[in-house]
Amino acid sequence: MIYMEQQNKRIDIEVQELLNQVAHMKEEGFRLVQISCTRLLDVFELYYSFDKEYDFINIRLNITSDVELPSISFIYQPAFLYENEIHELFGIVINNISIDYNGKLYKMSVKTPFGPNDSDIGGTK
Repeated sequence: MIYMEQQNKRIDIEVQELLNQVAHMKEEGFRLVQISCTRLLDVFELYYSFDKEYDFINIRLNITSDVELPSISFIYQPAFLYENEIHELFGIVINNISIDYNGKLYKMSVKTPFGPNDSDIGGTK
């Protein structure tokens, strides 16, 4: 049995670098694995994860609630689902999503349950 050596790498970027960095991943043949978001008090931490031949690369950026993100769905079409979910759960504005559910992807009793206006993370309003 042959074991391949796996590379795990994290790249920290600013919002204005997102589209160029994601386009570079696509050009290099990486597949989009996931986009995740978590709230750290007044900052949101987003990870865009990519994989190619045992190499796993995370692009990380931290934003505040007033920052708008560009959609990557025109580069990786399936990203529209992650982006709609992040918009609905965290209230982050993502511009130009290829298929935009306009806040109606999920049926929720609480609008943006992990959004910037909640005094308790995951709490109710």
